Amino acid sequence: MKRMLEFLANAQFQFINFIRISIAIVMIWIGGLKAFHYEADGIVPFVANSPLMSFFYTKEAPEYKQYKNLEGQEIAKNIAWNQENGTYAFSIGLGLVIALIGFMNLLGIFYAKIGLAGGLLTFGMALVTLSFLITTPEVYVPNLGGDFPTEHFGFPFLSAAGRLVIKDIIMMAGGLVAASDSARRILSIK
Repeated sequence: MKRMLEFLANAQFQFINFIRISIAIVMIWIGGLKAFHYEADGIVPFVANSPLMSFFYTKEAPEYKQYKNLEGQEIAKNIAWNQENGTYAFSIGLGLVIALIGFMNLLGIFYAKIGLAGGLLTFGMALVTLSFLITTPEVYVPNLGGDFPTEHFGFPFLSAAGRLVIKDIIMMAGGLVAASDSARRILSIK
């Protein structure tokens, strides 16, 4: 037991690098997927309802609800609406930014200043994502009715979209850990 505790205590540096690699894998992968219609379609409710991001689209919320493609579904009129909305162009730009932040975290293993910027940008991106819990109605289970009265809807009952968003609090913490370690390395050099 003592050996395991000593191993864990002495491996903190490697675990911080594991956090950097984990952040890079998630962000490069998800950033790359933003180039595809299904991923771009999936972020429309978040962006359209966000006061910080809705200006990237040409259409007002909640018009998107009429043109929503389900994952694996390609309907021509919905694709045309999303092209006119700027959905796909914005998603590609966002994907490039997310992938860049992922690479910055990875490079943080070797370059502390780049790692510091990558960690802080990860924190900031996660903060914006978590704001969707306030601005996006789709993050909570809707009251769709049925054969029985629905008791479990709205806050705090997270939908699939809400469960996806809340996980960004882990990304936020990881970004701060990586940024903190990079700051420590920068100060130790001076």
